[in-house]
Amino acid sequence: MTDLARLTPFEVAFGPFVPERLGEVHRGLAMAEIDPLDRDAWAISQPGASLLHELRPDTGLGEAVSELVALAHAAFLYWQLGERMHILDRTRLDALVRVRPPAVPPSDDPLAYYLQLPPQRVWGSPVAGAAPEPLDGWFAVARADQLALVAVFGLLSGRPGFTVAHTDGPRPGALVREDGTALFASVLEGGATAGLWSLVGEGELLELGWRAHHLVLAEAVSAPVKGSSA
Repeated sequence: MTDLARLTPFEVAFGPFVPERLGEVHRGLAMAEIDPLDRDAWAISQPGASLLHELRPDTGLGEAVSELVALAHAAFLYWQLGERMHILDRTRLDALVRVRPPAVPPSDDPLAYYLQLPPQRVWGSPVAGAAPEPLDGWFAVARADQLALVAVFGLLSGRPGFTVAHTDGPRPGALVREDGTALFASVLEGGATAGLWSLVGEGELLELGWRAHHLVLAEAVSAPVKGSSA
């Protein structure tokens, strides 16, 4: 059973900015005739840069600037295109990691959504050398044959914030692990017995994103839609 009351990363990071602040960004981009799907143009525009400055922590970002840009841009598109959230239950997750669904036909119509996974079923290490964290889900932006993912790790009750990793590209070809284990097989001690899955590298994250995108397009996962505020 899926917990619909789970806090989303959009609510954690952007709640105070909706709808007035994001509406200002939306109108500013339109006046400047900037394509909101162009992440680089969005980030250096006055509306986008202003929002990024507000979201920037007081302690600075260091090398995490690209993660903030990717998160803010994907979340903005999620809001602008309807706040569409898909919820993947454990049964469908297990089926996805075991069987690769067929490729989905490309579409020029942009689609943005947040896909929420069952809690603490998929684990990964978004920061090299750090301890694994549970994957809550990801913001996805799809257009043509490209899928951009901003994955959210470690979104836990009582923790201020979360860890972000991002990747994008066409659907990967045949992936193999160097150690010969199956894709998504747990690398945690006792993980396989507990029914857990692991992501090893960006390729597996992107592949899982494409597999889930197949279900999204087929409307095979539940999709509560809050409605656009643009």
